[in-house]
Formats: sequence, C-alpha cells, structure tokens
Amino acid sequence: MLLIKNGRVMDPASGLDGFRDILVNNGRIVKIGFCGTLDDMATEALSYLSMTIIGDETGRPDTEGSLRIDEIDAGGMIVAPGLVDAHVHFRDPGFTEKEDIMTGAEAAKKGGFTSVVMMGNTNPPLDNAETIRYALRKGEKTGIRVFSCANITKKMAGKELTDMEALLKEGVVLFTDDGKPITDESLMRTACNEAAKLGKVLSLHEEDPSFISENGINAGTVAEALGIKGSCRDAEIAMVKRDIKIAEETGAGITIQHISTKEAVDMIREARKTCTGIHAEATPHHFTLTDSAVAEFGAMAKMNPPLRKESDRLAIIEGLADGTIETIATDHAPHTKEEKSREITKAPSGIIGLETSLGLGIRELVHKGYMDLMTLLSRMSCQPADIYDLMALVPDNEIGNSDKTVYNELPVGRIYEGGPADFVIFKEEETWKAENFASKASNTPFTGQELPGKIHFTICGGNIVYQG
Repeated sequence: MLLIKNGRVMDPASGLDGFRDILVNNGRIVKIGFCGTLDDMATEALSYLSMTIIGDETGRPDTEGSLRIDEIDAGGMIVAPGLVDAHVHFRDPGFTEKEDIMTGAEAAKKGGFTSVVMMGNTNPPLDNAETIRYALRKGEKTGIRVFSCANITKKMAGKELTDMEALLKEGVVLFTDDGKPITDESLMRTACNEAAKLGKVLSLHEEDPSFISENGINAGTVAEALGIKGSCRDAEIAMVKRDIKIAEETGAGITIQHISTKEAVDMIREARKTCTGIHAEATPHHFTLTDSAVAEFGAMAKMNPPLRKESDRLAIIEGLADGTIETIATDHAPHTKEEKSREITKAPSGIIGLETSLGLGIRELVHKGYMDLMTLLSRMSCQPADIYDLMALVPDNEIGNSDKTVYNELPVGRIYEGGPADFVIFKEEETWKAENFASKASNTPFTGQELPGKIHFTICGGNIVYQG
C-alpha cells in the first residue's frame, strides 16, 4: 500500500489542479482526498488486509509485518499522470547493441514515462505475430507499460500490406512503417480503408524520397556549407498533403509523425476543422533546435525529418499551444557512439529523447510562456493515450483478497479513483544535468545541459520504478 501525501496533483484529463493525498493499493488508485484526510482510511485498509489476507483461519493478524503503508511526502512537488510516449525505438530484436527493451524502459522510467509504444523497424520487423509476441512478453518484464505497433507493410518494404486484422489480435495499438514512408498512393489508400474498418490509427513517416538527396539535414545554408543538397522541406509537405486528402476521403485516423515544417502545421490545422481523426506529433528537438544545430553538434543533430528553420520551430510551438499538434513524442532513436562518430553523411539519423523530454518541454514551452504546465502535461499524457486508446490491465479487486484476481482494462495517462496507479512526481523549478543516461546510447545534442523539472519518482502500477 502506498500513500502519496501533500503533492500538487495535476491531471489534465479532469482539470484537477490542487493539493491532494492519493492512496494506492494493488496497482490502483483507491482514493484521492484533501491533504491529511486519507491516513485513517489507509490504516483501516491495512488492518483489514492483515486480518483477511495474511491472517490465518483464526483471524490472527499479520504479526510478521509483511504488509505496511509506504509513504511519499510529495510536498513541494507536482504529482502528474505517468507520461506517455507513443513513438520510441527500442531496437529489439535485431539491433540490441544500440538499445534493448529493458534498457529502453530504464530510460523511460528516468524520464517519467510509464507507457511507451515501440516502433517496428527492428530485425525482424514487427510485421508478424511471433516478433510482436516476443516484444510484448519482454515488455511485461520491465515494470512499465510497453505497447507495440505493427507494421503497415510486410518487411516495411511499402509493397504489400500486413494482415492488419490478424496482428491487431496480438494486442498492437497502432500501425506504422516509421522510418519509411508509404510512397505508393494506392497502397496507402488501401491501408487507410483497412485502418478505418479496424478503428486503429496509422502513424506516418512523411518524407517523399524523390525530394531528398542526403537525408537528416535540411536543404539550405547549413547543408550547402557541408557540400551537400540535403532534405528539401517539400519532402514532408507533399506527403502530408496527399495523406490528409486520403484520410478525409476514407475516414481513417492518421498521425503525422515528428512534424518539421510550418506548411504541414498549417495544413493539419485546416484539416482538423472538419476531420478530427487527423492528428500530429512533435518532438522536443523540433520545437527546441533549428538546422543551425548541425553546424554546432554535427551528427548529434542529424535526424529524420531534419531540423529546419526558426519559422518552422515557432510554427510547431504555435501548433502545440493551440492544439493543432496534440502530442509530444520523443522519437527516442538510440545509436552507438561508433555510428554517430562517422562523417555526417554516413552517420545514422536520430537522437535519444526519453530522459530529456519533460525538461525540454518545461524549459522551451512553459518557462518561455508558450503554454502552461497543464497543457504540456496533456500533450505528454492523456492526449496520446486517448488517440491510440492505450489501456492498462488493472486488478478489479482493490484490496487484493480474491483467490482469483479479475483484471479490467482502464485508460492510462490520467489520475482517477479506481484507475491505474501511474505517476511522475517532479519539481518544476529544480534543475538537473543531462548526463549519465539510463539508455545504452548517449547520442543527443542536449548532453551536459541544465534542465528544469527534476524527477524524484516514477511510479507504475503502484510500484516505485525510478527514484531520483
């Protein structure tokens, strides 16, 4: 049993923002009450447990003390829903020298995330039931809620659809070929029709390769200084325009991943006026940096789609602030030190992001006045959870005294009585240094930076999985 006391509870889903105590047992939130009102309830519940569960047939109490009330004094801290990231690369199976599901989960815990969705550009890819089962089984051992995508096309080759209906039965939560665009318009339309039928969202990497000479670096002055052409912004614009049209015509739900151009933001804003099934996500690096970072950090600032201009960065921030872009996702993309040390045109694209995401959001969006903290938390918790219908298996019997536990599927990314006991507890103004990463990788331009929002506890299913 866990009693979280004196914290400022902020739940974007309900709008709750106040000082509360939260009583947790058996993975669920038992009660939310004003500070100081739950101590007696906790004591009574513990007494009941000691007599009925640990006690023997004579009703003797738990004299061994195996049941107890753990307390966290969250005074001066914010208690928010465990963060949700619907776009992470754990590289498992196939590329575990970069990251694996266990180490990726440790990075998530350190960053305050209790729910993540793994992308499928693994080896083998997540286009078959066996690999998806492997990933989900391993995810169950991490202590957090690890969800999986399934690929849209077989081997992510963009030629033939997977059996989306069959893969959905394996428990996947979305479909994506992230890392590769679906360039075949007819195939994309078929995928949208199937996704609409199944009621699932397609999460789309929108870069038309016909506009790209060397990916990962924006076409412009920085690319020219490197002696390359780079990636033209039209690569994103053209595909976003095409796929918005297809989604509107088919009724499919789509997410434009890691949006990078102001034109794409504008198109999505207009489309969402009449089509609420069109979504977008932004990464912390795209709302923090521009392509000038490539000149400073080299391959550490190389990513797909690339960092673009200041006007694009500001448009992304505006889109996050006004709700055009509903979610923040890290696109956590680990690579080895050797890979990122190659010359920039040969180094792989992508950076890690789970451990720095909350801090960058607070520094760049909240402290600079673009949005309040509640809005930031919504983009990082209930909104991605709602788009992909992310549910946790939670014991139905809150006391836990049933011979056979019954589980309910309940929404994550929010704080409510009876719901999953998933929290991040942090101090908004307290700073910390981005170093000593829990990830296997350290490929990020943010290494060594002082960031706000020091995380003190990450709690998933009522268990403390990270304590800073």
